[in-house]
Amino acid sequence: MIEKIGIIGGSGFYDMEGVKNVRRIKVTTPFGKPSDDFVIGTLEGKEVVFLARHGKGHRAR
Repeated sequence: MIEKIGIIGGSGFYDMEGVKNVRRIKVTTPFGKPSDDFVIGTLEGKEVVFLARHGKGHRAR
């Protein structure tokens, strides 16, 4: 079985420590474009997909 983990980050969380083999992909959906590119990589031997909820550069008030 292939295990994949999806993570949606909140404001100010854009990079995950320890993720290797990082690549970014643009995704379109039937609902429009997501807030940012999907960041895909490997963390402790598992594939992870990360999406910044508000997009890179967004700052909490």
